[in-house]
This record gives sequence, C-alpha cells and structure tokens, in this order.
Amino acid sequence: MQRIIKKAKDFNELVMFEHSIFSLPFIFIAMIVAANGWFGFWLLLMGVLAALSARNFAMGVNRYADRDIDAQNPRTSNRPNVDGRLDSASILIFIAVNAVIFVAVAYMINSLAFALSLPILVVLGSYSYFKRFSSLAHIILGVSLGLAPIAGVVAVSATIPLWSVLLSLGVIFWVAGFDLLYSLQDIEFDKEQNLHSIPSKYGAEATLFISAIFHSLAVLFWLLFVWSAGLGFFAFVAAVGSGFVLYYEQSLVRKDFTKIDRAFFTVNGYLGIAFMLLIILDRSLS
Repeated sequence: MQRIIKKAKDFNELVMFEHSIFSLPFIFIAMIVAANGWFGFWLLLMGVLAALSARNFAMGVNRYADRDIDAQNPRTSNRPNVDGRLDSASILIFIAVNAVIFVAVAYMINSLAFALSLPILVVLGSYSYFKRFSSLAHIILGVSLGLAPIAGVVAVSATIPLWSVLLSLGVIFWVAGFDLLYSLQDIEFDKEQNLHSIPSKYGAEATLFISAIFHSLAVLFWLLFVWSAGLGFFAFVAAVGSGFVLYYEQSLVRKDFTKIDRAFFTVNGYLGIAFMLLIILDRSLS
C-alpha cells in the first residue's frame, strides 16, 4: 500500500495535479452559460473527468518528451521523469490510459464531442515539441487550454456558438501571456540548448511587452464574450475585474522576476475561480 501511495504521489508531482485549476473554471463557465444555469450532475462528472484526463495526457506527453531537456535544467532536474522515480514505460502507460479515458468520456457525452476528441489530443500532445523549432510554443499552450471552453459548450449543447469561441480566444491569450512570464526563468538555458522561445529570441523587455499585449487581448475577448452571450452585470464585472488582476500580475513580475511563481500559480488560479463564481452569480440572478 505504501508503494502505491508513493507512486501516486510521484505521478501527482509529474503532472502537478493542483494546476488543473487553470482549465476547470473555464470549462464550467462555458457549461453554465450554455445551459443558462445548472447543467446537471452527470455533465459535471463528465466535465471533470474529461478535463483531468486531457490535462494528464498533455502533461504526461510533455514530461516524456522533455526528459532530456529537464535533466539538464537545474530548475527541473528533480522531476520524477528525470530522477528515476518514474521510468519511461510507466509514463507512456499513464499517457495511454488518460487518452483512452478522455476518448471514452467524449463518446459518452455526445457524437460531436467524440468526433473532436482525437484532434484535441493531437493538439494537446503537439505543444511539447513546438519549442524545438518554433517560438509559437506559447501560443500552442494557450490553444491547448483554450480548447476547454469549447469542450464545455459542446458537452452541453453539441454546438460551437460564437460566444464560446470568444471565451476560448480570451483563454488562449491569457495562458500565452502568463506562459511568456513563466518562461522568463529559462532565458539563458533556452539559449544554451537552442530551444525556441520568445524570451530567448527577443529578450526580457520584448517578452514583457508581448505578454502585456496578450493579456490585453484576453480581456478584450472576454468582454466580447459577455456581450455576445447576452450576459449581465456580474459577468461584465468578471471580464473587467480580470483586467485588473492581469495588470497586477504584470506589475508583480516587472518589479521582481523572483515572484514569477507567485504570479503564475497564485494570481492566475484566483482569476479563474473568481471569474467562474461571478458567472454563476450572474446566471443565478438572471
């Protein structure tokens, strides 16, 4: 039993399970808006399973693909995929199991979700390889998480309305913007390893500028989402409030690069939860 618990902890550390907080709120936001309120316990369960299995698949692929890179980076050299706690075979099995779960859940939801499940997995798996040849890796990560709202609305209505695309575009630029900030930690390492990233190619100042532009676009698309979906006052507060939160995140990193982890994990985690709670409040009072 102790061995099983230890292995579970290793896999938890591999995929950083607690970081699912970034994608889950926006899946539920899309589901709440599509259903104009509560969407039922069955879809709640399916939504959670789909989100977690998709993220586990993506993180598993990332850790498997980056074994050689992580081993050379002091910041990542103690990860389970590097220090021997999890071998390659175990990680590959983990990836396969989560892929099967995701596709099976999509099949149980509806035909459109099932048809989109494999293309979504291809996108999720591709992120890990982009930094080897393109600085667009930050955008690909944004697209990976930006698929979450699309998946949420497909689960409820088997359609992809305009508002869900606008919500997803907001998530794409939000994630790409904070990934740029996070990647500032690895500027020198990326240069040494010939890895493609915006910070290693254009420098810290340009990265901060591009990140600020991306976050401005995120707020713009979230405002357009609120308008397109015909939402109310509290949804508007959520979109505007996200702008103030992202401004704080930007200022936090600009003052001190050592606070990148705080900006990345804490601030962004609160943003997603607060956005979702305000959407719930908006739909409850409509």
